[in-house]
Amino acid sequence: YQQNPKTYTIVKQLLAEGNAGELQKYFGSRMEFGTAGLRAAMGAGISHMNDLTIIQTTQGFCRYLEKNFSDLKKRGVVIGFDARAHLSSGGSSKRFARLAANTFISQGVPVYLFSDIIPTPFVPYTVTHLKLCAGIMVTASHNPKQDNGYKVYWENGAQIISPHDKGISQAIEENQEPWPQAWDDKLIDSSPLLHDPYAMVNKEYFKDIQKQCFYRNINKETNLKFVHTSVHGVGHKFVQLAFKAFDLSPPFAVPEQKDPDPDFPTVKYPNPEEGKGVLTLSFALAEKDGARIILANDPDADRLAVAEKQESGEWKVFSGNELGALLGWWIFTCWKNNSRDTCAVKDVYMLSSTVSSKILRAIALKEGFHFEETLTGFKWMGNRAKQLMDQGKAVLFAFEEAIGYMCCPAVLDKDGVSAAVITAEMASFLATRNLSLSQQLKAVYDEYGFHITKASYFICHDPKVIQQLFDNLRNFDGKNTYPKSCGRFKVSGIRDLTTGYDSSQPDQKAILPTSKSSQMITFTFANGGVATMRTSGTEPKIKYYSELCAPPGNSDVEQLKKELDELVNALEKHFFQPEKNKLQRKTE
Repeated sequence: YQQNPKTYTIVKQLLAEGNAGELQKYFGSRMEFGTAGLRAAMGAGISHMNDLTIIQTTQGFCRYLEKNFSDLKKRGVVIGFDARAHLSSGGSSKRFARLAANTFISQGVPVYLFSDIIPTPFVPYTVTHLKLCAGIMVTASHNPKQDNGYKVYWENGAQIISPHDKGISQAIEENQEPWPQAWDDKLIDSSPLLHDPYAMVNKEYFKDIQKQCFYRNINKETNLKFVHTSVHGVGHKFVQLAFKAFDLSPPFAVPEQKDPDPDFPTVKYPNPEEGKGVLTLSFALAEKDGARIILANDPDADRLAVAEKQESGEWKVFSGNELGALLGWWIFTCWKNNSRDTCAVKDVYMLSSTVSSKILRAIALKEGFHFEETLTGFKWMGNRAKQLMDQGKAVLFAFEEAIGYMCCPAVLDKDGVSAAVITAEMASFLATRNLSLSQQLKAVYDEYGFHITKASYFICHDPKVIQQLFDNLRNFDGKNTYPKSCGRFKVSGIRDLTTGYDSSQPDQKAILPTSKSSQMITFTFANGGVATMRTSGTEPKIKYYSELCAPPGNSDVEQLKKELDELVNALEKHFFQPEKNKLQRKTE
C-alpha cells in the first residue's frame, strides 16, 4: 500500500528491472540504532532514512520510554529538526520530525515540536529546561547532503549511552507494523498535546548563555571584526542573536552560505573540520570587510571552526585541540576572576575525550582544579558532566578534538553557538591587550607546556583487514604480546579499550569502559608521546591521534614538531602498514 509515492516508485522501478543487487542494498538489512541514534542516506527501503523507518524507530522509542517513565504522558518529549531535504525520496528533516511527533501524540504523549529549524544544542537545552523525558533531533550534522539522522537525548539532557541503545533497538524490532494513522501527520496540528517551544527557547537560551558573558563593556567598544558562516545550515540567525546577547556588533555573514540550503552548493563536504576548502568564501569576505577572525559552524551548529589572519597575511585555521586550549584557558581565567559563586577550585572540573589533547590536564595540574578524560564522543562527556553537577561540582568546560565544545552548563552537549560568541568575547578582550588568538595560544603553551598534536586516518572498506590489523598489534611478537617499540620509539605503556587491558594499572585493568564492538588501542612512548588508533563508528576509517606533551620551559617547538612527525611516520609504517593492508590515505 503506497504511503509515499516517491519511495514507492523507486522500489517499483527496481522490481520492474529485476535489479536484485540494488533491492538487496535497500532491503537487505535494517539501519542499526546505536548510541548516536540513526545516521544513513535518505531513500527507500529499511536500510535508509524514510517515512516508514522513522515511524518504526519512533514507535520503538515511544514504547521504550513508556517502560522507563511512569510520568511520560505528563512530561513529554522535545523534537527538533535541521534544514535537510531529499527531493527524489521526498524525505526531509521537517517531515521526519512531524511523523515522529505524530507517533508520540497518538499515544497521548505531549510533544514540544519546534516550528522551525534550530541548532542541535537547542534540543538538549529544552530537555533540561522543561524537565522532559527525552529529546530527538533530526539532523545528519556535517554529513554529505543525501544523509539524515535521528539523534536521541535522555532525561538528563545528555545523549544516550548503553544500555539504552540496545533497549530502543529491541523495541524498534518489536514495533515494526505502523500504528493506525501513523502517516497522517496533519492530525498533530489540532492536537492539544502539541506545543511549540521555539519562542520560549529563543528567549531563555540567550538569557542563560549570558552567564558566560564577562566583558560587556569591552564587547560594546571593540573594533575587532568577525566573519561568520553557517555553511548552508541553521546557524546564521542564532549566532547573530548570540552576538546581540553579548553586546557585540553582529558578525559579517557569508552571503552565499547564510541561508539554509539542503544542496550545500558551495562546498564539497559541509564540514568545517575539512579546513580551508570550506572556508574559501569566508576568507574572501574577511579580506573585503577587513575582518581578522572567521567563525564557522557546521550545518547543525553544534561544532565550531575558527580562523585568524596572521601578521604575515596568511590565515591560520585553529585545530580543535588548539581552540580547546584557548577556550579552556579563557573559561578558567574568567571563572577565577569572577568566582563570586565561591565554589572552591577543588570543586571545579574540566573534561575532554581520550583522543583529544591533554592540555587541560596540564592547566588543571598547575591551577589546582580537576581534569577527567572520557571515552570518545560527547555522549560520555555530557553524562559524566551531569553526574558531577549532581554531586555539586562545577563543570566549566568540555571539548573534543573534532571541533566540539561545551562551554555552558545549560547544554550538556557540544554547542557551536555559545562557543562562537565566547570565542568572539575572548578575542575582543585579548585585542585590548594587543594580543591575537595565536599569540595567546603560544602564551598558554609557554605557561603550561607545549602540546603538539597530529591526527589523520586511513580509509579501509574491508572489515576483515581492519580486524587483522588490530589482531596483529595484539600479537606483535608472538601470541598476546603488544609491540615493545615502534621503529626507534620505545613503547612505555599500552591501554586497549577493546579488551580492557591497561599496562599502567596495578591490576592491568582499564578504568574507562571497554567496548568489544569497536577497536581502540593507545600507546604511550618513552619520549612523552601518546598515540591512539581507533575505528570510526560512522565511517570506513581507521583513525589515529598523536600528541607530544612537553613540560613547561621546553620551548623548542620546531624540534618537538620534528620528533612528532617522525613518531607518526613510524606509526604509519610499522603499525598501519598501508601498502601491505592496501589502505587508502586521507587526501588533503
